Amino acid sequence: MLPVPADDDLVTIAKTLGERASGMGLSVATAESCTGGWVAKTLTDIPGSSAWFDRGFVTYTNESKQEMLGVQAATLKTCGAVSEQTVAEMALGALNNSRGSIAVAISGIAGPGGAIPGKPVGTVCFAWAARGGDVKSCRKQFAGDRDQVRRQAVAFALNGTLERMLLHDVNG
Repeated sequence: MLPVPADDDLVTIAKTLGERASGMGLSVATAESCTGGWVAKTLTDIPGSSAWFDRGFVTYTNESKQEMLGVQAATLKTCGAVSEQTVAEMALGALNNSRGSIAVAISGIAGPGGAIPGKPVGTVCFAWAARGGDVKSCRKQFAGDRDQVRRQAVAFALNGTLERMLLHDVNG
């Protein structure tokens, strides 16, 4: 098991992300399920984040994913809420319903229950979408209790957003 990031680690990543977003003239939007807004909270803990953080969506139920982000009912039925297809639609929905330049989306099974065949506790899917760009998604398996899974997911989402900003033109 990788070390679980501490609060200070999350703040460091968020500060770096904010500095980069501000320097590039970008804004960030989030669409979260299993992290319950923790990524948005971490970003908005940074003073001055209103200059580069647009908004966050906490869409814990399938209905909220559909209503707020436009996730297709067929995607949820066929692939499930915890799937790369669903988070890709969540990320695009966050962009379409915000002024963000880049969006990150997260859905997973933090535990202690909720595991299904092929998707054990600790399964978390991520997607990043940029205006005028493509959507990148991935699935990760984290170990630990509910808090540890969620904390690792927040760090992975922040690092992935920073990487996406650094490697790709997201000014669309």
